[in-house]
Parts: sequence; C-alpha cells; structure tokens
Amino acid sequence: MTDFDQIDRKILRALLTDGRISNLHLAEKVGLSPSACLRRVQELERIGVIKGYRTVLDGAQMGVGFVAYIAVGLSNHTKASQEAFERSISRAPEVVECHNITGTVEYLLRVEASDLTAYKHFHTEVLGVLPQVNAITSYVVMGSPKDLRA
Repeated sequence: MTDFDQIDRKILRALLTDGRISNLHLAEKVGLSPSACLRRVQELERIGVIKGYRTVLDGAQMGVGFVAYIAVGLSNHTKASQEAFERSISRAPEVVECHNITGTVEYLLRVEASDLTAYKHFHTEVLGVLPQVNAITSYVVMGSPKDLRA
C-alpha cells in the first residue's frame, strides 16, 4: 500500500468528481503548479492507483429502464464450476458487474435491461439455463440516491 499525502488525496477526490478536469484547474484546486500537479497525476497512474478514466452514461437515455442485483448460488463449489459460470456471464451483455462474494451465495451480479420483459428473458433464458446455477435471488433497484461508480 502506498502512503498518500494530503495533496494526493485532494487530487484523487477532485478526479473522482470530475475525471475530465483540466490539469490547470486541478492544479489550482489542490494548490500546486501545473507541472507539479501533472507529475503527481502521472505518478498515481504509473503506480496503478489511477487505473483509468471512464465515461458515465445515463442509463435511461441509453434505454436502460430496469436494474437489478442478482444473488447467484452455484450447485457445485468447484473451481471448474466457477470458471464455467464466469465464462457464461462474461458473454451476457445485460451483466454489467459480476462479483465473486462470500456468504450464502457465490456471486452478485448487476444486471441492466430495457424493461421487465427483457429482464425476465435474461433471468429465464440466459441465467436460468446455466447448469452451474442452483439459486437466483433478484433485488430490483427502485432508485439510487448515492452511486459513485464511474
């Protein structure tokens, strides 16, 4: 783990808020010269603290009207079963996140679909037919008052 000073933390907070901020504005915000700020950002990128920059899309504008988290339990707890499940899920465009978790189930998925009908098709015809899947529990997102994924 790397030790960050207060300026590094200010840089990271500012970039989380606005990944497109210009170096000049970022430098002003954190109290550095533009060249010193750029060096710090480049170092944070080099050591892998900053892994990349993303575009955050408005799901509703993109036709996503239904979001659910799905807890998935597997019938077999073998490495081969997990790998087969992960391969299948990696091909499903509805799955935007897949997390291997601890607890009573093995996976937590974030699924985005255009509507309930499209979600039902994914649930029944994609996820429900995988031989590794033993249990499916859906949690429908009704709102997201805080969502820092970017």
